[in-house]
Amino acid sequence: MGALEGIRVLDLSRVLAGPWCGQILADLGAEVIKVERPKTGDDTRLWGPPWMKNNQGEDTCEAAYYQSANRNKLSVAIDISTAEGQELVRALAADSDVIIENYKAGSLKKYGLDYDSLSAINPKLVYCSITGFGQTGPRAPEPGYDFIIQGMGGLMSVTGEKDDLPGGGPQKVGVAFADLTTGLYSTIAIQAALLNRTITGLGQYIDMALLDVQVATLANQGMNYLASGKVPGRYGNAHANIVPYQVFKAADQDFIIACGNDKQFVALSNAIGLPELPNDPRFTTNALRIKYRTEIGELLSEHFLNNNAKHWVEAIHAVKVPVGLINNLEQAFEEPQIQARNMLIEMQHPLKDKLKVIGSPIKLSRTPVEYKKAPPMLGEHTNEILARIADAEKLAELRTKGIIG
Repeated sequence: MGALEGIRVLDLSRVLAGPWCGQILADLGAEVIKVERPKTGDDTRLWGPPWMKNNQGEDTCEAAYYQSANRNKLSVAIDISTAEGQELVRALAADSDVIIENYKAGSLKKYGLDYDSLSAINPKLVYCSITGFGQTGPRAPEPGYDFIIQGMGGLMSVTGEKDDLPGGGPQKVGVAFADLTTGLYSTIAIQAALLNRTITGLGQYIDMALLDVQVATLANQGMNYLASGKVPGRYGNAHANIVPYQVFKAADQDFIIACGNDKQFVALSNAIGLPELPNDPRFTTNALRIKYRTEIGELLSEHFLNNNAKHWVEAIHAVKVPVGLINNLEQAFEEPQIQARNMLIEMQHPLKDKLKVIGSPIKLSRTPVEYKKAPPMLGEHTNEILARIADAEKLAELRTKGIIG
């Protein structure tokens, strides 16, 4: 049994933040019913190439993007813009524990699928709305996209190389950071609400906003500004509060040093053949190294060009200072540690016998994550799920009308 075995989730969300939350809950054992539009489904089903290849090595219509956020779910195709489709969703909600949706603020009220309407049917319902800007405030009615949120929320101002260096300027993170972290926070909020329900017997409404989450995850950079009043700049691959903590170029390739304290700096200096560095009055403490980050950065950069990255990584690793090469994704998936942690999984898909997916990082001793269902094809489970609330004749009628698929 999974940790959330017995919890039923109705996932009305699309794209990434909501589906990411739903996938985590599904990995933990909840039954997650993904409601999609007939014929087209979740927007990300069309976000290819790349597409999953079938057993014959041919492209299918299953986009890799969609598959990244929808395993372990059941797909039901319902047109919720119709009165009959709305009635089906209400019937499913009456017997669900959680609803996830990411429609624009207030959009589902006209369908009678908002929290007030559904909680009247099911007072135990935990209802999680995910939007760009939340349900309140001057921008609440607007759609929100990860890229815009990374910019508005300050993340891009501290990501990227300095303006006066080659390639300088603001950069977004290489994955949809605001979407993914909002999915994570939403998962936490849902589980907290479920835990509270065991005490009160009541569900509740959860209002999640990408912009809120983006600001919350500014973490030390946000507090650096609040403490000092100084707007943080971009440090490229360097760290705002620790030096040396950055990328260096060796004779053949780049590598990373993450030297977290003064003791580690002494060990690092000895390991790389510069034992005098900790005695330099500019570098004796981390606070001083921050002040003279340009000077120590230039000194180390010149020194590391004298040998290859493998040499430096082995020497520094030997004295237990965090260090590592920079992998591309092929190299990352080939890392023995990643393979040992079961972070690459094979699943059975209707069109492919061994579909490779990225595993869950959650490792539970008694209720481990199970990989039961590959990311579903559109409407793959429509009959199976809707048979709980309608007979075969009714389902055939709805399918003829195009209300289900």
